[in-house]
Amino acid sequence: MKLPRDLSGKDLAKQLKVLGYEISHQTGSHIRLTTQTNGEHHITIPAHNPLKIGTLSAILRSIAEHFKISRDEVLQKIQ
Repeated sequence: MKLPRDLSGKDLAKQLKVLGYEISHQTGSHIRLTTQTNGEHHITIPAHNPLKIGTLSAILRSIAEHFKISRDEVLQKIQ
């Protein structure tokens, strides 16, 4: 599945609530998200608009590895 090109960090943080992520804190332009699902997992998302493709890909890959699903499945769940 093709990655969205116009996704902002704040929008991604909102969409990740579907997977159980909650904003734990924000420092400057970076948002820290935490989930307790399948064990504790933290990710940091830059609050940029739009997110660079490589950054978005790395974030989604980290989430996919934590939940043991494919990147495409993560994209389907958050869209």
